[in-house]
Amino acid sequence: MLYTKCILKEKEESDGVRISIMNRHTLNDGKTLDLRISEKSYDEWMQELSPPSNLLGDYYKRRLSWEDFEKRYKEYLQNKNIEVIVRKLAIRSIENDITILCIEDNPEFCHRRILAEECKKYEVNLKILHR
Repeated sequence: MLYTKCILKEKEESDGVRISIMNRHTLNDGKTLDLRISEKSYDEWMQELSPPSNLLGDYYKRRLSWEDFEKRYKEYLQNKNIEVIVRKLAIRSIENDITILCIEDNPEFCHRRILAEECKKYEVNLKILHR
């Protein structure tokens, strides 16, 4: 099972392996550490699955539309090197409970939803639950 969840939500046993897919654990300024996030908040940190810094900057600072952000992030996930990592995550999620984490409370406008959907492309029987 693949779960998606806000990294600030309480850790639950049913989360399985908690993987942060954030570029960095900072406040919106991109520099100040977010003290609500610690190494206890996640089990693994897969920064390579976060949107690239330039894409995040375009979205947060230069007001890139969500539609364009989603399109560019999907293109990034289909990059040959990243695609291999996404496939491995999908396989792991079939075999074990995995929770991918990001700061957004609502998965609708969060890259973790997009990543989960990409995983499903490689493992069609994968169950996804947004928490």
